[in-house]
Amino acid sequence: MKLKTLTTAMILATVPMTGAFAAALDRSGQSISAFLQPGNYFEAGISVLDPNVSGKVRNGYTPNAALPASSAGLQNTSVGEMAGDYYFPSAALKLQVTDNFSFGLIYDQPFGAEAEYSTGTQKTTALPGPLAPLGNQGAFHNGTEGTSVEVKSQSISMLFGYQPTENFNFYAGPVYQTIKGDVQLRGLAYGGNATFGGYNASIKETGDVGWLAGAAYQIPEIALKASVTYRSEIDHKTTVDESSIAALGQNAGTLININNGLGKTEITTPQSVNLDFQTGIMANTVAFANVRWVNWKDFSIRPYAFGKAAEHPLVAASTGKQDGFDLVAYTDDQWSANVGVGRKLNDQWAGNVSVGWDSGAGNPVTTLGPTEGYWNLGLGAQFSPTPQTFIAGGVKYFWLGDAKAQSAAQFDTANYVAEFKDNHAIAYGLKMGYKF
Repeated sequence: MKLKTLTTAMILATVPMTGAFAAALDRSGQSISAFLQPGNYFEAGISVLDPNVSGKVRNGYTPNAALPASSAGLQNTSVGEMAGDYYFPSAALKLQVTDNFSFGLIYDQPFGAEAEYSTGTQKTTALPGPLAPLGNQGAFHNGTEGTSVEVKSQSISMLFGYQPTENFNFYAGPVYQTIKGDVQLRGLAYGGNATFGGYNASIKETGDVGWLAGAAYQIPEIALKASVTYRSEIDHKTTVDESSIAALGQNAGTLININNGLGKTEITTPQSVNLDFQTGIMANTVAFANVRWVNWKDFSIRPYAFGKAAEHPLVAASTGKQDGFDLVAYTDDQWSANVGVGRKLNDQWAGNVSVGWDSGAGNPVTTLGPTEGYWNLGLGAQFSPTPQTFIAGGVKYFWLGDAKAQSAAQFDTANYVAEFKDNHAIAYGLKMGYKF
């Protein structure tokens, strides 16, 4: 069975949205498939995600033990649609310098988040006496501002490959990555205006270097290709611009002055492993699969001043966490898988269908990303006007996993604020490529 003509035809049709709504902050899936294309090759693509994520405050929830849940009036109320649309581009260049050596550049946006809670959902009434600071606020808003998060990253991977034979490819290279973000905590889930519900953090764009390495094996005659790629963690050290609209630490004898958080914050993006496989299964047809592991269990973000405030004796006494707590953290590593079949219909057209699964990164989850994994179904098509060029497009529908959302102070406990169920997302992708 000769399937050499299918070596590239199907994988190119998978469009760039493998990890469009993956666990934690994972987005692009960090594929290196472009580097494994034969000859000289260039591609550029864009993915767009339209999520629908909403939930309700859990039954029995109250922001303070002295305030009965029935009096607080927040239990079983809607928290509204909170997930924002976003897009991320990608591009790759691969050059076959000699028969045995290749060079590549891959640009993607591996990690990200976009969310904002509505200010139009239920809030408490004005409260008397010592409970007054809890009045006129919602679980995730203070009446005028809602909790929000935006995280963006960029990555350029430089690959050097050595092909001792037609069948083997060994590659490695440096990775330059930037990350930036903004977080705003509002509402009684974080203690309200008087404490962490008035917290702001702006992570200035910072860049640092990691590395990747991998190996691939192929048999072009049967369109078989398998690869394993490891990406290292990348350490970022930066000064986070922290502030508070509240009395959080502004008065001597209470907490630290969070508006003067000048200490360094370390953010380490996680290590990962990608396994990719494809093979011809009959004339004009290939099967493909990929598996991805990401070490989210060891990931956390604890901005300097936030961490000092979380460790303060007054906070520790109310949370029971003597060592403080992180702004964002996860309990589990992420596993994801995607399998599918592609078929070449004629010299110009090809298509594919795929099914994907993601484990999530633990449940309960952070209120800044309240979903736990997914199942998805994808359809893709590719048009090749010439043997050297193609344009591919596709769509994926995501059934998002139900999740219990907890605040930072509740992390690694069974306690939570809200439940998010029956949510979904749709992703669209477009990719163009040129072989030369």
